[in-house]
Amino acid sequence: PVINQVLCHISNTPEKVIQYSQEHGLLVEAYSPIGHGAVLKNPDLQAMAGKYGVSVAQLCIRYCLQLGTLPLPKTANPAHMKNNADVDGFVITDADMETLKTMPTIQNYGEGAGFPVFGGKINDDGTLTRRDFVKRD
Repeated sequence: PVINQVLCHISNTPEKVIQYSQEHGLLVEAYSPIGHGAVLKNPDLQAMAGKYGVSVAQLCIRYCLQLGTLPLPKTANPAHMKNNADVDGFVITDADMETLKTMPTIQNYGEGAGFPVFGGKINDDGTLTRRDFVKRD
């Protein structure tokens, strides 16, 4: 394998999985970097995005890039595609990156809540404990 696609966004940052993958030469592809849209109305993220003069979506995509992942935002809207691609004009500070890493986990993704996702963990010795697909609650 050369790519590990994981759910990764502000409020859900699987740092151990990212580190493990990168240490083993895998590109980490972050799907749903905008948190299924659930983060767009977060007032703290709106304020931080305003500080950088960008949209919340751009902040989310830049966050994933700075983690060393390849964000994969989904949209069929050409204006959103253009906006999503325009993330090179700013850098999130280290302090703000730490704030974003510790945002509360999204508890309800709405329609995405029933989507089956891989459940597992990386053990301290680097081995993987895998559970088959689980339903997010």
